[in-house]
Amino acid sequence: MIFDIFEKLKKKTPTISAGPVEYIIAGLGNPGKQYEGTRHNAGFICLDALAASCGCRVERLKFKSLCGEAMVAEQKCLLLKPQTFMNNSGEAITEAMRFYQLPPERVLVLFDDISLEPGRLRIRRKGSDGGHNGIKSIIYLTGSDTFPRVKIGVGKKPHPQYDLADWVLGAFSPEQRKQLDEAAAHCTEAVRLIVSGQIEEAMNRFNS
Repeated sequence: MIFDIFEKLKKKTPTISAGPVEYIIAGLGNPGKQYEGTRHNAGFICLDALAASCGCRVERLKFKSLCGEAMVAEQKCLLLKPQTFMNNSGEAITEAMRFYQLPPERVLVLFDDISLEPGRLRIRRKGSDGGHNGIKSIIYLTGSDTFPRVKIGVGKKPHPQYDLADWVLGAFSPEQRKQLDEAAAHCTEAVRLIVSGQIEEAMNRFNS
């Protein structure tokens, strides 16, 4: 399972800095048992993988989210899983941004992308919502599209007539879940590079 993948990445849990949060890392998804393991929750899955590699528990309720603090690439980061449901992700993220007085460039968002095959990643400095309602909410409420993001491939619909909501709210096959867990390991490495100011390196290594 995914936590086995991270045993080799996991180090002794670092002491959390007493200073201010310098980065928000948000994984997007839907709360509730019925949505666990679905394609639309790829952001949650990858954030959980990052948290596991840091020895961090993302379980404190604040900013309409489950959250936890971790040292990522020597930066104090807030790991965030909005509990607002996907379409209102911006409510949680803007609340945290206002509290910590962070600009969009210091908010890294992890989310699912149906245009990429399962296991693939695509990193961007900024950009449009691409039809993703969670990203649309963040752009609308922050008034900016200049936040970096990691797109996580979940695969396209099997045919054009297939209902999109049914597809993204459906579960991964065992093989696809294995590919996603491998992508989550790569995503953790990419996040560390991005937070340390090496987004070009992350793009070169992990973009599909």
